[in-house]
Amino acid sequence: MNTPLFLNNVIKSILFCGVFFFFFTFKANSQELNCTVEVNTDRLEGSSYQYLDNLKPDIENYLNEYNWTETDFREHERIECLMQIVILSGTSNYLFSAETVIQIQRPIYNTTTKTNTLLLSDNGWQFSYPEGRSMIHDELQFDDLTGFLDFYSYIILGYDFDTFSELGGTEYFVRAQNILNLAQTTNTAGWSRNSNNQRNRNTLVSDLSSGSYNELRRAYYSYHRLGLDKFIDTPEQARQEILTTLRNIQTAKRRSTSNWLYDIFFDAKAREIAGVFQSAARDIRLEAYNILRQTDQGHLSEYESLQN
Repeated sequence: MNTPLFLNNVIKSILFCGVFFFFFTFKANSQELNCTVEVNTDRLEGSSYQYLDNLKPDIENYLNEYNWTETDFREHERIECLMQIVILSGTSNYLFSAETVIQIQRPIYNTTTKTNTLLLSDNGWQFSYPEGRSMIHDELQFDDLTGFLDFYSYIILGYDFDTFSELGGTEYFVRAQNILNLAQTTNTAGWSRNSNNQRNRNTLVSDLSSGSYNELRRAYYSYHRLGLDKFIDTPEQARQEILTTLRNIQTAKRRSTSNWLYDIFFDAKAREIAGVFQSAARDIRLEAYNILRQTDQGHLSEYESLQN
C-alpha cells in the first residue's frame, strides 16, 4: 500500500529540520531508551577540557543501559531520543553550565515513519563533571549531573506512555516530580520554584502532574493512537479523530492559565498537522485551519496553505 501524502511530508519535514536519529545495536534484554547524545564544547577555551570528549558516551551509557521501568520493551520498541548539549562555560572546579535540547520520536504503526513526540529545551543546567568521574544511578541522593538525566528520562517516558494509553505517563511524571522535590532540598541552581523564567523544570512537571492539563495529555493519546496509527488503514476516520483532538485542545487551552504545555505540543506537531489536512476535503481543511489559527498562533506560517 502506498504511503499517504502527509506521511511523505512528515519524512521530508524531518529531513528538512535536520533531525537525524542514529541507531545502535544493544543486548537482547533491551532497555527503554535509545538516546543519541551530542555535546558541543566550542565555547570553552583551552586544552584543559579535552576530557569532555568522554561526556557523550558517559551520558549515552547512563541513559541507554539502565532499566527505567518494569515494562518489557522489545528492541524495536525502544524510545528514540536525541539530546543536544551545548556547554556554555566551565570553571577550574569542573562546574559547567549548559543548554540542552531534547527531542523524542515514536513510530507510526504500519509504516516506517516516525513522528516527533516532544521537542523541549532547558537553558539552566549546571553540573559538576571532574575528569574520571563515574555516573551512578541513585534517586535517593541528588546529584546535579545524573539528577538532570533522571528527571528528563522520566519526562521522556511520561510523554511516550501518554501516546499509547490515556494518561499512561502519570507514574513517570510523578517520579520526575520526586526528583525535583529532592533537588530543591539542595538549593542546586536550576531547580528552584522561584524563578524569573516561569518555563522551568518546576513548572513543567507541576503542570504535567496537574489535573488541569489532563485534557491535553489525553490529546496525545487520541492524536497518536486513534489518529496517526490508524491513518494507513482508515485515513478519513483518522483525520476526523485528529480534528476532534484539535477541537478538544482548543477548548482546554481557553480554560488554561498557562500556554507552555500547549506550545510544547505544537512545536513538535505543527508541520505534521499541516500535512495531515493538506489533502483533506475543503470544509475539513478550513475547519482545521480556523482551529489552528486561534489555538496555535506561533506556527501560523505552517498552516497558511490550508486556506487554499
